[in-house]
Amino acid sequence: MKDGFSKLSKEEKIKWVNETFFNSDFESLELIKKYWNEDKSFQKLHDEFAENTLTNFYLPLGVAPNFIIDNKNYTIPMVTEESSVVAAASKAAKYWSTRGGFKSTVISTTKTGQIHFKFNGSSKKIETFFISIKNKLEDSCKEITKNMNKRGGGIININLLNKTNSIKDYFQIAVKFDTVDSMGANFINSCLEQIALTFETEFNESNIFNKSDKLKIIMSILSNYTPECVVKVELKSKISNLKSKDISDPENFAKKFVEAVEIAENDISRAVTHNKGIMNGIDAVVIATGNDFRAVEAAIHAYASKYGSYMSLTHAKIENDEFVYWIEIPISIGTVGGIINLHPMVKWCLNLLQKPNSKQLMSIIGAAGLAQNFAAIKSLITSGIQVGHMKMHLINILNSLGADEYEKTKIVQYFKANKVTFNSVKTALKKLRKNEL
Repeated sequence: MKDGFSKLSKEEKIKWVNETFFNSDFESLELIKKYWNEDKSFQKLHDEFAENTLTNFYLPLGVAPNFIIDNKNYTIPMVTEESSVVAAASKAAKYWSTRGGFKSTVISTTKTGQIHFKFNGSSKKIETFFISIKNKLEDSCKEITKNMNKRGGGIININLLNKTNSIKDYFQIAVKFDTVDSMGANFINSCLEQIALTFETEFNESNIFNKSDKLKIIMSILSNYTPECVVKVELKSKISNLKSKDISDPENFAKKFVEAVEIAENDISRAVTHNKGIMNGIDAVVIATGNDFRAVEAAIHAYASKYGSYMSLTHAKIENDEFVYWIEIPISIGTVGGIINLHPMVKWCLNLLQKPNSKQLMSIIGAAGLAQNFAAIKSLITSGIQVGHMKMHLINILNSLGADEYEKTKIVQYFKANKVTFNSVKTALKKLRKNEL
């Protein structure tokens, strides 16, 4: 145990960690320092993003060009450590750039929060009381909401939900919000806490309840489930236009593609992997733009289960000789506030995206997920997933085997015509070192 760890200086924290877990190993200490930024003020900025910071943890930032979204050309920033994600998105974007591109519709942007409480009296009595003070609850937040109101957002409505069928004496005050271009977590939570305080105060001052009627506020918190903050992104093409150098029979390709999606709509084992591939693209853009990928993940996976079983987030059909393929997902994100206003690379990424508002960013993120899924299914029903994936993974294998730059160049050239596996790369590298390749 280490008491008062958070009160130690950065140097003291590093010293304790290195002594306790690495036996004061010099290389461990140097590795931590190697990842520091030489600009001390720049490093201090990053240190203050989280607690007990020792160093930085790098992930690659790549870009995927040629995304035509609502007739606008984007190059999308993607932060990911997984081989082939950026390449797959780029390839899919280029393919669809000559077939009309991605079309998006932001269906709604409503976010929610709840005040969870228990009341042991008459349901009718608490409902009547709530109606009588509903306007007071919203008015009590005026100081918090005034700036958001100026931007066109704020509280949309407040409702009382009777949840006593699921938990004894349990009720919710459900509040809906529009947070415009901010993700709005702090704003929502501040409003909820104020509403809860006003509700409790009004309850205690009311003369309509008996002494036996007890109110207990349990908690006030936003919900990361945002089924009313939804974007739909679609790809559509005449089947004959799907033809390309690796799609020789577009009609057969379209049929197999629809069948592959249908499997993911009905089989959970496939759906999880199918949706994970979608999230490869979505998470990469969410991270690059400084948003909360854990919240986005949680909401999207819950949305995939909205009909009672977990299923594909994408859908496909053939209609009037047209291939139609789309995704509909909840994405609660922002383009202002929090780390977005502080992290220099986040600002750079948003500038790269031509300073989108939150609705435009929803569309961009949805397109990245749809592109990722298209690339994956296309590979699965044609050449197989491993051909492209392992070629992208080749450099990682060579790095793990200690190959130098000359060896990498030679081995990459060799595997342009050969199947990549870890053992085949290892064997080829041995042969090259013996001048047998």
